[in-house]
Amino acid sequence: MEDLGSRANFDRMGTLGVEEEFYVVDDRGLPVSGTEELVYGDDEPPAPLAERLDHELFQFTIETQTPLIEAVADVEENLLAVREALVDYAEGHGYRIAAAGLHPEARWRELDHAEKPRYRSQLERIQYPQHRNTTAGLHVHVGVDDPDKAVWIANELRWELPPMLALSANSPFWNGFDTGLASARSKVFENLPNTGMPTRFADYEAYERFERRMVERGAIEDRGELWYDVRPHTGHGTVEVRTPDAQADPEVVRAFVEGAHALVTDLAERYEDGERGPLGTGIRRELLDENKWRAMRHGHDATFLDRDGESTIGLAEAVERTCDRIGDDALAALLDRESGSRRQRRIHENSGSEALRESLVL
Repeated sequence: MEDLGSRANFDRMGTLGVEEEFYVVDDRGLPVSGTEELVYGDDEPPAPLAERLDHELFQFTIETQTPLIEAVADVEENLLAVREALVDYAEGHGYRIAAAGLHPEARWRELDHAEKPRYRSQLERIQYPQHRNTTAGLHVHVGVDDPDKAVWIANELRWELPPMLALSANSPFWNGFDTGLASARSKVFENLPNTGMPTRFADYEAYERFERRMVERGAIEDRGELWYDVRPHTGHGTVEVRTPDAQADPEVVRAFVEGAHALVTDLAERYEDGERGPLGTGIRRELLDENKWRAMRHGHDATFLDRDGESTIGLAEAVERTCDRIGDDALAALLDRESGSRRQRRIHENSGSEALRESLVL
């Protein structure tokens, strides 16, 4: 079936691809329907956006994809090139581009949905949860050269996802009010089916069987509608990390990309060394869900149930321990930065909603 991927696609280790979701806004930083013009208009998007620009459910949400990135050292150059091209292209059409997990003043009842048949079908099938899905995330693909290895890595990454979400939390406001959450995006998105923390899969055959069953039984239209926080992407031959909120600062994005790459690479090496049983994610999925809740509620102030399922651990200790293990400190460097949610609240309290909107513009 063309709606499904193949184990043959898992043939390269360590390549990277980055998908970023952004908001199209007007000169006041407010959401505006622009994707019909930007994605489907008469003008061809400039390189490197050509054929790598798409929209999401709403006409004010737009997605970019980097070209295939061969090495971590090339991430920053590719990210900046894509962002600069998008900002210039949007500006030429009278728009600006903003980034956050949720636009603080996007009121879903007042905004236009995309007309693309895929999204119209989702709206009809899912109804209310999808009608209000104004979320924007950061998705990192890391190439893996063996399908069973990719599934094992995705299983093991699940414990790492809540700390990563806590680091990225950048969506305290939704529909114009403070939700009390650090990442309201993740909670809004979890209202959709096939989202959140996935269960453990025994091997690639088990994952492929699940994916095929979901398509054949009409639960999803294609594999892309398995929107879990991490998944083996059977089309690209990658492990895709889908946890972080979208970010305005490209340096923060680069840190997440580098960190995700280091995590996948470390686990791949462990798999090759024969560590193929559950290392730490024999922990119940319900406890992983609890850790995710703590991340979305508290952000940088979160504490987590540790891998033993008994003791607790703070965000800094969890991240630093992981970074020591994988030999990369990109994620740990984010601990000293003001979190996105805290920054948004500070700007809103000190300077108001107009200043907040402006702070999210690229």
